[in-house]
Amino acid sequence: MNQLTIKDIPQKNLENKKVLVRVDFNVPLEKKDGQIFITNDLRIRASLPTINYLTDSKAIVVLVSHLGRPKGFDSDLKMDPVANRLSELLGKKIIKLNDSIGPEVENAIESLKSGDVCLLENIRFYKEEEENDTEFARKLAKRFDIYVNDAFGTSHRAHASTAGVCAYLHPSLSGLLLEKEVDSLNKVLTNPTRPFTTILGGSKISSKIEVIKQLIPKVDTLLIGGA
Repeated sequence: MNQLTIKDIPQKNLENKKVLVRVDFNVPLEKKDGQIFITNDLRIRASLPTINYLTDSKAIVVLVSHLGRPKGFDSDLKMDPVANRLSELLGKKIIKLNDSIGPEVENAIESLKSGDVCLLENIRFYKEEEENDTEFARKLAKRFDIYVNDAFGTSHRAHASTAGVCAYLHPSLSGLLLEKEVDSLNKVLTNPTRPFTTILGGSKISSKIEVIKQLIPKVDTLLIGGA
């Protein structure tokens, strides 16, 4: 892939840099006895190589993700269960903030130290995220030195946390998971083993129409499910 990745930057150049990392922590949840539980943590685990690479490089790591499809604030879709599980997986305390933009967030980011990992609140609590509002993107990017996209599953969406922030943060890099996903996809599409069957899932089929058009000439069978 042509996009620069975090490994294209010398680790010494990442030290003490404030890095905003777009991850995909949109994990399945279950509510039981008033408590929210994660039923599958695969997406959190998939982000660990990028997070560990950055912390090993002594960067200051701030993670941002959406969770579910909230219409404004939704206490059942707060990122707290994700922060708790990530803390267990990393074996270190995760600093969880109760917002994703604003003075309190900026002050908290300024107080972070090299190697710290911080998680912002659900970015979709703000409608400006999906609108790719430029002012919202500017506020989100404020205080950071570098942007890293490690959320393959949301990279096709022109949202503030995937596209908008790139106008304000340079360099904007790919994470290790995104690089791995794109490389795997390129290999499959350029030299597939035949017969080549693609299974396309997800509930929002309308957003995949262009992908389907691109796949039709390349595949022998296309199976669409989930919608």
